[in-house]
This record gives sequence, structure tokens and C-alpha cells, in this order.
Amino acid sequence: MIARHKFVLCLGMAGTIVLTGLPARSLAQRPEKDYLSTVEADKIRDAESTNDRIKLFLLYAEDRLTKFKYELEHPSSNKHSEMLNFLMNSYIGCVDDAADLIQLGLDKQDNIRQGVDLMATKAPEFLQTLKGYSEKGPELEIYKDNLDDAIEGTEDAMREAEAAKKKAAPPPVRRKN
Repeated sequence: MIARHKFVLCLGMAGTIVLTGLPARSLAQRPEKDYLSTVEADKIRDAESTNDRIKLFLLYAEDRLTKFKYELEHPSSNKHSEMLNFLMNSYIGCVDDAADLIQLGLDKQDNIRQGVDLMATKAPEFLQTLKGYSEKGPELEIYKDNLDDAIEGTEDAMREAEAAKKKAAPPPVRRKN
């Protein structure tokens, strides 16, 4: 077996060239999310606040559920099962990332109240949709394992949002003089 190595050429601070054996991905500040399009990843990266990133991840999660429903109703002629599983995995990736950002925002004491409220509102809706597929979803055997993971992840995200509501600093109160 031949080992393949990726070598990355880096230009250092002093202008010297450094050759490393690390994959290019490990040198990046943040790994790319394989379930986000380039445009979506750019929007997340360009968002000004943690609150905005949470909202974007929840928007993308909702989009994945919509696409999942469409794929069930209009099966593609090829790679149908792969598409269903990809969309379900993408959904849970978005929800997990939003929940992670809520925790990060709490740790950094950011104003994430809107993101937390949106998670507390959207997660029960997502859960209801997922449980509907679990009870009477067409072709359930194809995506059942990923669906179970999605339900569990959504329930975890709901619990985290409820806990975050209690921990998140309330919005500032303006006092009248």
C-alpha cells in the first residue's frame, strides 16, 4: 500500500517557505462543513454575531427538512436513498452547530437571546415533523437510523435552549433620567 501525503506550502511571517506534511484542511482556522454549500458557509463565516450564526444554522436546518420532504414526495431516479440520508445528516449537523453556538455564546456572555428564542420555537416544530416521519414515513427503512439520531439531537437542542433561556443575560434595560 502506498501512503499518500499532502504537502502544504505556507509562506511564513518572515517570508520563508515552510513545507509541512499536514493536510490543508488541518491548517485552516475552521474546517469546512460538508453539509453546507459554499454560499451558506460564506454567510455563516461573514455573520457579524453568534446570534446571527445561530439563526442561519436554524434556517439551513429547516431548509434541509423541506428538501427531505420534497425528496420523499418526488424521488430522484438515482441515489434516492443517499439523498435522503444526506439531507437528514445535514439537518442534524445544522441543529448541532446551532446548539454548539448557543453554548459558545453563553460561555462568551454574548447577547444570543434571539437565537435561543428561535431555537426554542423551531426545535419543537422540527421534532414534530421528525416524529411524523418516524411514525408513518414512507421508505422509513432507508433513513431510520439517521432519523433516530435527528430526533435525539433535536431533543438535546431543545433542552439546551431551555437551559440557555435561564442562563442568557436578559436584554439591557434603559433607564429614564
